Amino acid sequence: MAHWTELDTPHGPVRAWRDEPGGPSHGAVIVLQEIFGANAHIRDVAGRFAAAGFVALAPALYDPVAPGIELPYDEAGTARGVALRNELGFDRAIDIVAVAAETLHAEGLRVGAVGFCWGGSVAFLANTRLGLPAVSYYGARTLPFLDEPLRAPMMFHFGSADHSIPEDAVAQHRQKQPAATIHVYEGAGHAFNRDVDNHVFDPLAADVAWRRTIDFLRENLR
Repeated sequence: MAHWTELDTPHGPVRAWRDEPGGPSHGAVIVLQEIFGANAHIRDVAGRFAAAGFVALAPALYDPVAPGIELPYDEAGTARGVALRNELGFDRAIDIVAVAAETLHAEGLRVGAVGFCWGGSVAFLANTRLGLPAVSYYGARTLPFLDEPLRAPMMFHFGSADHSIPEDAVAQHRQKQPAATIHVYEGAGHAFNRDVDNHVFDPLAADVAWRRTIDFLRENLR
């Protein structure tokens, strides 16, 4: 049964939503939130990973600075999310991911990371700094870190109509990370996997990206 658990991190206790597969697992996936928190949508994504056969753990990354917060998908929620993202910073986020990975490794599980939006950039750093196979969905803050070498298989998903990640930014990913697999979805915008938001959801792109993500995880966590 899905439930909240708690991680003992260097920055205090952090809640993490955990969901389990119904049978034997293919490994474990750390699900990394958008700027809106470990909200119902992210918990639902964790449930989809569990249904696909993975132990899923979604840490509430903002807990060190705003415990329990979940933000709406509006202008005020976006502004608050950006502020919290900046207050937390990448280093503390990666510390939390490291504890999540250690917890799952201690259970004998192979571990990967999948992140969305800001969490997509955190997923990239989970690869370069923690050695986790990772999938990044439209991570718009990855560019400053692209010189960090990959330590595990890496996949990126981008939308061709995502104004926060223009074509030249995608080209820099290809140039600086030639070993990564990069997919671009024609006509899809930012947050195309967010199926609770009709303004951004692109069902075709989301479906293809999901199938590719599951195949990647099964290949690299087996």
